Amino acid sequence: MKQVVECVPNFSEGRDASLIDAIAGAIRSVPGALLLDRSSDPDHNRSVITMAGEPEAVLEAALRAVGKAAELIDLRAHKGEHPRIGATDVVPFAPVSGVVLADCVALARRAGGDIWRRYRIPVYFYEAAATRPERTNLEAVRKGGFEALRAGNIPDRVPDVGGPEPHPSAGATAVGARKFLIAYNIDLGTPDVKLARQIAKTIRASNGGLPFVKAMGVNLRSRGMAQVSMNLTDFEQTPLKLVFDTVKAEAARDGVQIAASELIGLIPQRALEGVSPAYLQLENFSEAQVFENRLQWAENEVSERRTAGLAVDETRS
Repeated sequence: MKQVVECVPNFSEGRDASLIDAIAGAIRSVPGALLLDRSSDPDHNRSVITMAGEPEAVLEAALRAVGKAAELIDLRAHKGEHPRIGATDVVPFAPVSGVVLADCVALARRAGGDIWRRYRIPVYFYEAAATRPERTNLEAVRKGGFEALRAGNIPDRVPDVGGPEPHPSAGATAVGARKFLIAYNIDLGTPDVKLARQIAKTIRASNGGLPFVKAMGVNLRSRGMAQVSMNLTDFEQTPLKLVFDTVKAEAARDGVQIAASELIGLIPQRALEGVSPAYLQLENFSEAQVFENRLQWAENEVSERRTAGLAVDETRS
């Protein structure tokens, strides 16, 4: 079986499309790294890029993306709703085929060392790649954000690689290995961010809510509404439908309806079994958001261009 890994780096810029174009270009410059999806949000001021391919190609593409982000993003001037510690905030690797989670842990550890050697950006390992149990959860690694790292007022936050000081403008990067994560947001029919935060507190696993759910309440100023922003770290244990129904019921207690929901990045086909996009009120959903479809389309495009003797752009998105 061919070895395929997924990597979904998150960058602390969601407003300047030309900057994200440059980071995407760094990824495409690596043969064998398939750029499958990119998504930016101006309120979060954050962009998520999904790539996949053979492990060595994906590793090199991730490293080049980190370097390009460090050139272009200055966290000292960055403002946004989403917590972050770095210009490239997180770099998670996930197994797709022919590899297991342990292989992604090894890949993450290599990435962390290379990020420090190439760019002098310190690295924290999280999830399955964590070297310290208290850093398994990304929330613990990101506590206080870039500002807290820069101030040096958290004594137990020495990086796993490099440092001890963060990069002056690019901060630090969290590198991890995990199962397929679904980034899923639900927009409430109200601008009341206090309600969104209360719902997030109720449903997240760390507060005794739904297992494998991370959640926060966000103020979407540009849309005039509040949002429950979530990461679902094991959709097989906690299905998408259960998450949607729970948020809907919690909002209804305050007489608030769901305005819409959205996926950030891609979703595995299995996660949509037994529930329709219409039921989830998924905004602008298309088959292009299914991971398996995008991977197959990208592989087909590369194959067709090679057969035609054309230059391979790995691959446009």
